[in-house]
Amino acid sequence: MGTPFRNILLRPNGAIVHLTLNRPDKLNPLDWETVRELRAAISEIDEDPNIVAVIMTGEGGSFSAGGDLEGYISLYQEADKFAEFLEDFLKLLTGMEASEKIFIAAVNGVCVAGGLELLLACDLAIAADTAKIGDGHLNFGQLPGAGGSQRLPRAIGSTRAKHLILTGQLLDGVEAEKIGLVNRVVPAGDLNTAALDLAESLCEKSGAGVRGAKHLLRIAATRDLADGLAYELKFVHRHATKEPDATEGLIAFKEKRKPQFSS
Repeated sequence: MGTPFRNILLRPNGAIVHLTLNRPDKLNPLDWETVRELRAAISEIDEDPNIVAVIMTGEGGSFSAGGDLEGYISLYQEADKFAEFLEDFLKLLTGMEASEKIFIAAVNGVCVAGGLELLLACDLAIAADTAKIGDGHLNFGQLPGAGGSQRLPRAIGSTRAKHLILTGQLLDGVEAEKIGLVNRVVPAGDLNTAALDLAESLCEKSGAGVRGAKHLLRIAATRDLADGLAYELKFVHRHATKEPDATEGLIAFKEKRKPQFSS
C-alpha cells in the first residue's frame, strides 16, 4: 500500500487497515478526486490476502458531510462528466460490498448525504453518541445518487427511510442505533477503541468463515428467498466439506480448546 493519496490516509495495522477521510476543513467531502482515491485504496487493500478488516472514519469532527456541493455547480453543466462521477461513486460502494474484507464505519461526527451512502455500503457501523447521521439531500434540492434511495430502505425499512430522506432530519448516535442504522453507539471518546476491538474480534475468526458469511449475506440482499436458500445450501455444503477451518472448529469445540484456523 504505497500509493500516495492527497485526500485520504491509509494506516495498516497488521490484519486491520485504518482508512481515514482527510479533509476536515471541508467536513471530509466525497468529491470526485476523493472517490477515485478511495477506489484505488480499496483495490490495493483487496489485493492483500493478510487484511481482514478496514475501519473507515473521518479526520476531525466529521465522518463525511457528503458530496462537494460547490463543485456540483460546474459538474452539473457537464452531463457526461457528472455521469462518470456517479458511476465512479457507484463502483466504489458496490466494490466495498463485493469485497471479501469487512468494512467498519466508525462514525465520529457529521455523516450526511454521500457520507450516509458510504456508511450504508459498510458491513458494520459504530457511532459516537454525538454523531449526526441522516440523508439531507433534499435540504439543498438534491437527490441521493450513490445508492441511498435503494440501500436505506433495505437497511431500516421503507417507512423510516422515507422519513429520513423526505425530512432531511439528522439523528444522533443513540437514535441511529434504535432504528438499526448503526450496530452500536458508544461515547465519543470510546469510538476508536470500540471500532478496533470489533475489528480485532473479526481477525480471531476463520478468514474463510468471515468471507463466506459476508458473501451469503450479500446474496440475501440481491436474490429472492427461494433462490437464496438454494444457493446457501450448496455454498455451505462446499464450505463444510472442503474448507479445513470448518472441521477444525468442530474438533476444537470437542477438545475444549481455541480453534487454530488456517485462514
